[in-house]
Amino acid sequence: MKIIRTDCLVIGAGLAGSAYALHAARAGLSVELLSLAEPLVANSDWAQGGIIYDTTPDPASLARDIMDASDGTANPAAIEQLVREGPAAVKELLLDELQVGFDRDAAGSLDYTREGGHSERRIIHAKDTTGHSILAAVARQVDATPRITRRMGWVAIDLLTLSHNSENLADKYEPLTCFGAYVLDTGTGEVVAMVAKKTVLASGGLGQIFLHSTNQPGSVGHGVAMAYRVGARLIDLEYVQFHPTVFAQKNAPRFLVTEALRGEGGVLVNARGERFMDAVHARGSLAPRDVVARAIKQELASSGEPCALLDLSAMKPEFIRERFPSIYERCLSLGVDITREPIPVVPAAHYACGGVHTDLDGRTNIRHLAAIGETACTGLHGANRLASTSLLECLTGAKFAARADAAEISARGAAFRPPDPRPWESPTREADPVLVRQDMQQIQNTLWNYAGVVRSPKRLRRARRILLELREEIQSFYRGCRLTREGIELRNAIQTALLVVHAASLNPRSKGCHYVVEEE
Repeated sequence: MKIIRTDCLVIGAGLAGSAYALHAARAGLSVELLSLAEPLVANSDWAQGGIIYDTTPDPASLARDIMDASDGTANPAAIEQLVREGPAAVKELLLDELQVGFDRDAAGSLDYTREGGHSERRIIHAKDTTGHSILAAVARQVDATPRITRRMGWVAIDLLTLSHNSENLADKYEPLTCFGAYVLDTGTGEVVAMVAKKTVLASGGLGQIFLHSTNQPGSVGHGVAMAYRVGARLIDLEYVQFHPTVFAQKNAPRFLVTEALRGEGGVLVNARGERFMDAVHARGSLAPRDVVARAIKQELASSGEPCALLDLSAMKPEFIRERFPSIYERCLSLGVDITREPIPVVPAAHYACGGVHTDLDGRTNIRHLAAIGETACTGLHGANRLASTSLLECLTGAKFAARADAAEISARGAAFRPPDPRPWESPTREADPVLVRQDMQQIQNTLWNYAGVVRSPKRLRRARRILLELREEIQSFYRGCRLTREGIELRNAIQTALLVVHAASLNPRSKGCHYVVEEE
């Protein structure tokens, strides 16, 4: 078995993983950066609305908005770090170094917008493709930076730990310790052991375990599932945020419709043209996401309509085309001219507020294993994430985790050398792709129907029974077949789905995105 040794193994090349790689390499560390596909195939790339750049004299206002959006459950220390360190992280990397093309006014000043849950305009943006603009600039810098090796199409299988994978029998008596991962090179089918002094989970979210999602294909909670299998602490997995506005035309693909449309004056209406959000929350269509998602679901349940409508009539057509060109063009290609008619929308799984528990330096309870970005949970979001905090969290979390890892590697010295792992053994029988697809669809339908926007103890019990039986089938199937990306995703999807349902079952209190109704 081939062994690749490095200082830092980063699993996931979205904004968090890429920013970590930059900081670590600049600290003199060697970095292996893995991604499922091309550099820009990441949830970060699909982020439309913007990134917070709060330089106002009253940073406490942002802290209050984050806490309010979380329904009072967020971690004050995590909020304080983001509010304090966020502006510098944006300025240093995105504005000064990479000079990302954020929108500016006629005088050349940054143009600020507002989104749901925000009391002020503090979000900078690049039209309606902010995530793409940021990640593309960061990816170019990654590829130009020495000591970073990008490996596309490499899929992490399992984390390496001393207690499970070391050839030295005495290592099992050490504390829980990670030293890399087994990784599948999907181009050759070869399994490689990547041995690292520091391993970083930056594999993104878990939205694709639900039937409707804004996430990239493959976002099934890879990091959560791998961390769980080696004993990492997980937290807040019941808090899956459903974005309230996803394009919802029959026989058309789902895609995110940014909250910034409502920040610029768009309002949600029902089929009769009534502004139903005004009776639900003081901020109307700009209420926090969990409130809006539930209100839409309730409106559709009572009316029988297939979708709500996002009315943009308060905006001038030329402003819509200039400010939101990507959404305008995509809707137009599907027969909806948003300068003349409203956008049909429904909620969809969007962001995992919980994940692998970490401190503010990204450290987990497993030695030498860190987690950052959406995979991690510092408690910043609590029960519900405030809009446009996710990209900012990626930048700040990556910076602090890389700094902590570089300091620890330096303190331990060059003599520190992780052990060789046991060889990987894999069957050669080919998997049936029809069975893989069918099992994934069953997971997605089960989560959507029984653990979606609204939950009940009865629904969650049914989901757990279905998923436990399915996991037995999938594990047997997985053990007997040659490794593929699809098989690895299915194995991680079933584990993540069970963890989300289990967390939801343990929490009887409705908070934020986790909304529980009484037994029917």
